[in-house]
Amino acid sequence: MERRELLKMIAALTGGAFIGGELLTSCKSGPLVGGATFGEADTAFLDEVAETILPATKTPGAKAAKVGQFMVVMVNDTYEDKDQKIFHAGIGKLDEASKKANGKSFLEATPEQRTTLLTALDKEAKDYQKSKKPEDPNHYFTMMKQLTLFGFFTSKEGATQALRYIAVPGKYDGAYPYKKGDKAWAT
Repeated sequence: MERRELLKMIAALTGGAFIGGELLTSCKSGPLVGGATFGEADTAFLDEVAETILPATKTPGAKAAKVGQFMVVMVNDTYEDKDQKIFHAGIGKLDEASKKANGKSFLEATPEQRTTLLTALDKEAKDYQKSKKPEDPNHYFTMMKQLTLFGFFTSKEGATQALRYIAVPGKYDGAYPYKKGDKAWAT
């Protein structure tokens, strides 16, 4: 059996269609963000968004915790179809907002431009949340921000370096001394 025949049979059995070889090897014109499924470009994009929200300081940032990969898994495995579509479309919307505000894509923007854009999107999402009806869809930036925080603070880097951590099992001590400025507890 020839390879071409095998691909046609696989496409017929799975209900999909292969158009040339581009679906197997990625797009010829370069990676695009915000498609119907996640690609490497989307993961890299999400890492940069997460790093802008939680940048590296004295502790590692969201990129070191591989929050982009975490977001991909969470969206694919736990989000309903309608929320997955909003999230995927949101990647493209965020990139378009960067082009409109800065004249360049989010990945080409400076860290200051990225922060300014995400601050504006955060305000937009909060305003949307205030006037949102229960049946209205979630705002894409709210999803990205929530996944960034959840992914970082449940990662090894976030739990052990940004928070205080004592391996479980441990005893409960309700009178453990606290000094102002201490890190929060991961466990």
